[in-house]
Amino acid sequence: MNATTLERPQNAVEWKTLCNRADLVADSGVVAWLDGAQVALFHLPAIGGGEQVFAIDNRDPKSGANVIGRGIVGTLKGELVIASPLYKQHFRLADGSCIEYPEQRLRVWPVRLNGDRVEVGVN
Repeated sequence: MNATTLERPQNAVEWKTLCNRADLVADSGVVAWLDGAQVALFHLPAIGGGEQVFAIDNRDPKSGANVIGRGIVGTLKGELVIASPLYKQHFRLADGSCIEYPEQRLRVWPVRLNGDRVEVGVN
């Protein structure tokens, strides 16, 4: 490495703009494409006293259908969850794990609000 070329550390997150903040729907999900994958974004402005956005895989692992973005947001056992609209299993928004079926898991992405942009972390 020299003064004209800087390398990104291996564990650094690259942020990609997925949509605009105005595209989000409060307390609900919207779906956007990210490198061929459907990502469900959940905007929770009032839960926990601060604004939160979660990015989670839109594909239900049990049915194979892309429906998670249409699920119902809530809390179960003190955790923020999304209920699949088909088989009603609950996935933790924080890590994508399923409460009822531990072998099921949804991919999650780091997400941030950067001005008017919603950005997700990719590596």
